[in-house]
Amino acid sequence: MRFVDEAEVRVEAGDGGNGTIGFRREKYIPFGGPDGGDGGDGGCVYLIAVENVNTLVDFRYHAVHRAQRGQNGMSRNCTGKKGDDCFVPVPLGTQVSEKDTGEIIGDLTKVGETLLVAKGGFHGLGNTRFKSSINRAPQKASKGSEGEHRILLLELTLIADVGLLGMPNAGKSSLIRAVSSATPKVADYPFTTLHPNLGVVRVDDLRSFVIADIPGVIEGAAEGAGLGLQFLKHLSRTGLLLHLIDVVPYESMDTPVQAAKKIIHEIGKWSDDLANKPRWLVLNKIDCLPYGEAEQHCQAIIDELEWQGPVFKIAAINGEGTQALMFAIMNFLEEQRRNKSEQE
Repeated sequence: MRFVDEAEVRVEAGDGGNGTIGFRREKYIPFGGPDGGDGGDGGCVYLIAVENVNTLVDFRYHAVHRAQRGQNGMSRNCTGKKGDDCFVPVPLGTQVSEKDTGEIIGDLTKVGETLLVAKGGFHGLGNTRFKSSINRAPQKASKGSEGEHRILLLELTLIADVGLLGMPNAGKSSLIRAVSSATPKVADYPFTTLHPNLGVVRVDDLRSFVIADIPGVIEGAAEGAGLGLQFLKHLSRTGLLLHLIDVVPYESMDTPVQAAKKIIHEIGKWSDDLANKPRWLVLNKIDCLPYGEAEQHCQAIIDELEWQGPVFKIAAINGEGTQALMFAIMNFLEEQRRNKSEQE
C-alpha cells in the first residue's frame, strides 16, 4: 500500500429535516387542531482513530464524506428520524485542521477516539409548535438548518517512542529489521527507504516500544534536496532519537563526523523542538573495521564531535550490540514515563 501522510477531504453534515403543517382529520372531532411534527436533526460527521489504518491514501480516491439528512416531520405529531452520523476512519496520529482558516481542530492519538468535524443541521419545527391561544390553527412551519460543510487538511504523524535519524545508508533499516519484525527494504545504495516504517521492539513479554525509521536526511534537505524534510515530522512525537552513523562510509561520501554535523544542522533548521530532543549516538557497522581498530576509530569520532551523551557501538547487520541498546532504550523510556506521571 502506498504511504500517504497528507490529504485533503471535504466533509458535509446532513441538513435538518423540515417541520410539517398538518391538522387532525378525524370523524366526530371538529376543530381537531394542528398536528404537524418536527423534522429530524441532520447527521454529524466524525473522524475516528483506528488501529488497522496506517496511511491516508484512501482519501485520495474518496475525498468527500457526507452524513445523512434528517427526515421531514409528519402529521399526527410524528417527528422525523434523525439523520445517520458518518464515521470516517483515520490512522492514529492524524492531526486535523481547517483548510480555509488553518485552525487546528484536533489530534487523534488514541484508538477509538472521535472528533466532531461537521455538525448536523437543527430540525425544523412543525406547526404544532406555533399553536397559541390567539392562533389555534397556525399555517406555519420552519425549515431545518443546513449542516456544516468544511474542507479539512489531514496530516499524519506516526506515533513512535524512538526515532532513527541518519544519512542514507547509515543502517537504519538494517537496525529496525534486526530488533523488530518490520521488514523495510535493505540494499547497498542510498535512499532504499522511501517512506517511514514502524517496528515494535519487545525486550520481554511485558515490555515493548515502537521504533520509527524514516528516509535518510542529506545536506540541503531543508531546501528540498533528496527527499527533503517532509518525513522529519514523524519523529516529532518520539521520546528519544537514535543518531546512526556509518563508521566506514563509502569513499565518495562524507566522513562520519561530517555526516553527523550535517544531520544536526538540518534538523536544527527544521525544528528547535526536534533538535532539543534526547539524542543518543549509535556507531554502526563496526564489523567492517579491522579487529583491534574499532575502539580507537570510534573514540576518534566521539572526540571530534565532542559528544557528551550516551554512545553505543553496534553492527546492525548481524545484531552485535543491539540487545544492550534495546534494553537501555526501554529503561530510558520507562524512566521518562515515571517522571511524566509524577509531574501530572
